[in-house]
Amino acid sequence: MATTPQRTVGGRADLVDEPDSGHRSSGVGRAHGKAILLGEHAVVYGAPALAVPVPQLPVTASATRRPGDDGADEVTFELAGPGSTSRIPSSSSGLQRLVAEFRKWAGAVDGLRADVLIDCSIPQGRGLGSSAACARAAVLALADLLGRRLDARTTFDLVQASEKVTHGRASGIDALATGATSPLLFRSGTARELPMPMPGDAPAPPRERAAERAAPDGYRGPGGVFVIADSGMSGGTREAVELLRRRFAREPRTREAFVGQVSDLTDEAVRDLAHGRWDDFGTRMTENHRLLREIGISTARIDALVEAALAAGGLGAKLSGGGLGGCMIALADEPGRTAAVVSGLREAGAVRTWIVPAGRYAHHAD
Repeated sequence: MATTPQRTVGGRADLVDEPDSGHRSSGVGRAHGKAILLGEHAVVYGAPALAVPVPQLPVTASATRRPGDDGADEVTFELAGPGSTSRIPSSSSGLQRLVAEFRKWAGAVDGLRADVLIDCSIPQGRGLGSSAACARAAVLALADLLGRRLDARTTFDLVQASEKVTHGRASGIDALATGATSPLLFRSGTARELPMPMPGDAPAPPRERAAERAAPDGYRGPGGVFVIADSGMSGGTREAVELLRRRFAREPRTREAFVGQVSDLTDEAVRDLAHGRWDDFGTRMTENHRLLREIGISTARIDALVEAALAAGGLGAKLSGGGLGGCMIALADEPGRTAAVVSGLREAGAVRTWIVPAGRYAHHAD
């Protein structure tokens, strides 16, 4: 009989056997994208950060056993995205560390031999959590292949080990948010999900139902709606982290001011979120972007998209993620405004957009 997986908050948890653990030929793991609403970069220095899952960008990993019984480890990875499949060197993107750490957690596994295909819809280098989501999906697929179930703490530890290799210094928010099902408040290495009312659960008045039918795909108002736009330029999280590390080492007062102001904005935004004060929440987003721009993390193209979103009626807008390229995120609050923001962003050069209604998030099956 299978045992119940052990669930822990802070300590190391065991891997738990499932039925037929030695007879599986394949395993599957899933994750999704994420977007930072407030707090990127400051979170590395102890400030809180607020993120949302982006289930519209799913990642699915399939692990298949490789033949051979010589006891040697051999795990290969291939990344499949829109229109392409490519082999990933196991030494890149933290995957080598992921496999090594997973091998330790799995314990008595002789010869971990598998081919892992990662089907990732998250564009790479855009600050949407692609490396963490791929690592999460991959390690869950390997665990499933071995008939084991990873609890939340163990999954986080393994993904975070990979992220530290990939980005040099990782706060942990991506490792958590790529598996979250609600907005996530991350502070000092711990996180809690922020439950929200689900827009659209109650019957809408006829006028609102008519407006919803005219809304862009993905809108489920009323309530806040986040619009993510891809600038078309790859970001540089590792480079941005190092750039700030060097600057803050030279200018400790700049670091203190930046971290303090972002902390205050994020704490205020959490209260706004809880009470549905979308105008105020948008103001916090735009102010956070100003701070990021002033410390040199934004780009001219990101700034132009932020201005376009605000000009189109967005309640707030900012870069999202590591910066130096990548994506920005804007806030709207009703169908017409959402459509106008999407149109404005595309006219300003966004190569693609995604709509994420606040409070309505898909839950993928692990």
